[in-house]
Amino acid sequence: MKTDPESHQRMTQRRKEGFEKKLAAADQEKGLLIVNTGSGKGKTTAAFGMAVRVLGHGMKLGVVQFIKGALHTAERDFLGSAAHCDFVTMGDGYTWNTQDRDADMATARKGWESAARMILSGDYQMVVLDELNIVLKYEYLSIDEVLDVFSRRPAMLHVVVTGRHAPDKLIEAADLVTEMRLVKHPYREQHVKAQRGVEF
Repeated sequence: MKTDPESHQRMTQRRKEGFEKKLAAADQEKGLLIVNTGSGKGKTTAAFGMAVRVLGHGMKLGVVQFIKGALHTAERDFLGSAAHCDFVTMGDGYTWNTQDRDADMATARKGWESAARMILSGDYQMVVLDELNIVLKYEYLSIDEVLDVFSRRPAMLHVVVTGRHAPDKLIEAADLVTEMRLVKHPYREQHVKAQRGVEF
């Protein structure tokens, strides 16, 4: 849409005033419960973008990957070698590979014990729980137990949860929820396999 210079100036002035009003009203800080969910790509990628920011500020990061333990990921190599990052991987791959509910539940429990220790310790500024939503969807862990730990986290701790199918209770409890919507994917439309630097 093409606008004349005066209309454009009025429009941008209104935007500036609106932004400044919101900025002035935002007068507090708190640890956020952040949920990245949906069928689109980018949930874990977005979480690790925040993780890099935390490390860039010299803050302490904890990561627990619940599903991808059997898979090699570059983010584990990179972040796990950082001085201020504790990176824990659990799981034997995707649930359709293991096909063993009891084993998956036991693995999820071990991962959650690590996650709960990180969350309640007071030692971290951010904890990323990658693919926890999948664990909750299959009821390998109780959503009520998870939310109880979240509710007792230190006041300034950010917790980031990723994975498809975030439970309604988690969405309700969260401060920030982003749903990734699938529009196009090269695997689906072009049969392009997962590639280094993009998926892992």
